[in-house]
Amino acid sequence: MTGVAVPAAEAAHVRETVREAGRIAMRFFRQKHERWEKGPGQVVTEADVAIDRFLHAELLGAYPTDGWLSEETEDDRTRLDRRRVWVVDPIDGTRSFAEGTPEFTICVGLLIENDPVMGFVFNPATEEMFEARLGEGAFRNGERLAASRATSLEGARIAASRFESRKRNFASLFPNARLTGMGSLAYKLALVASGRFDGYLSWRRIHDWDIAAATLLLTEAGAVVTDAGGGPIRLNQPEPRHPGLLAAGAALHGSLLAATRKAYRAYAEDRRARGLPI
Repeated sequence: MTGVAVPAAEAAHVRETVREAGRIAMRFFRQKHERWEKGPGQVVTEADVAIDRFLHAELLGAYPTDGWLSEETEDDRTRLDRRRVWVVDPIDGTRSFAEGTPEFTICVGLLIENDPVMGFVFNPATEEMFEARLGEGAFRNGERLAASRATSLEGARIAASRFESRKRNFASLFPNARLTGMGSLAYKLALVASGRFDGYLSWRRIHDWDIAAATLLLTEAGAVVTDAGGGPIRLNQPEPRHPGLLAAGAALHGSLLAATRKAYRAYAEDRRARGLPI
């Protein structure tokens, strides 16, 4: 892990940039605007595009030698050779945004030597600004965050995707826990970092832009985050994807992994047998 600290002045600049991106989002939110599908089930709106262009102009305008990885920008592999890389999701939870549900976030993470050193996850509809800098802790609107200290799945609050939790029947894996479905992966992770949920589970393919900012929130708040099989998260790789995600307070992560490991392995083996990506 890099020991490089991000200067307070740079953090302040990025924070205000993210806030302005939130203002752009709210000009579209619950208003008539264009939306389309860029792939099966993958909704994108004109707000996604507008925010992506704004963030690209502001961040690379200020730091022109940095690399860039965004959900809404064609991948430029020169990022692999850059010491600093911005990882951006202009709207995480686009479907919720398009439906007028206030469960979406703007995500901006900074990597140095492929390690997250700064992250912002902003929900402009609820005015929640989650942020973290390496070694400085994680905060929500200036209040320090601490992950849950829950030690048992008995009564634990686990967040997941609404659709995925029904499709995979996650509730059967930990019947004594409380499973909650909601939008925006990054927002759910921010709520785990804040202790409002004890853990998070997903088996679907996760991309860097979904998690780069939020993983730093989690670790700075004292949580543990791995892929669904318990493996490490490595960011800014040639293929910026991960086989699911598991996040929880440090005392609960092992129990959540143990409760889901067998079912996840069966799921992954079935996908491989059918020639499908994991």
